[in-house]
Amino acid sequence: MGMSDYYKNIREKVSNELIFMPSVAGIVRNDRDEILFQKKGNGEGWSLPAGAIEPGETPAEALVREVLEETGLVVTPTKLAGVFGGRNYRYTYPNGHKVEYNVFLFECEVQSGNLNPIDLETVELHYFKAENMPKLALPYPEQLFIKNNENASYFDGQFF
Repeated sequence: MGMSDYYKNIREKVSNELIFMPSVAGIVRNDRDEILFQKKGNGEGWSLPAGAIEPGETPAEALVREVLEETGLVVTPTKLAGVFGGRNYRYTYPNGHKVEYNVFLFECEVQSGNLNPIDLETVELHYFKAENMPKLALPYPEQLFIKNNENASYFDGQFF
């Protein structure tokens, strides 16, 4: 749904300066084990369905809300696949806003819905096989998208 009032208020105070942004992302698979990726219309490129955690939300609540807004799918988070942050997760938006994400990445199970984004940010949704996925805006480790790691979680550069 675009930037929330909370983040707009922060941006009014700090302009384009770097802010930390707690966020979530979801790995959503179809029955052919393809992963859903989203392309935004503002030049950001491809990403997983993702977004900021709002004040008062748990990471799981934020994930369900963001995936619904960006894809039209109702999901249940089934596993914490990893937690990411640091310099590699700094991003500058096309409008100049700088963020450093702290991302809770979840595996998800689709409960209902159809691919039909509610927000106006999404211009394309497409399922890709892990070996053919597009270059992503954030550098998630490719191993995360391979199903044989489904019992492990990824932290600080390795699976546990």
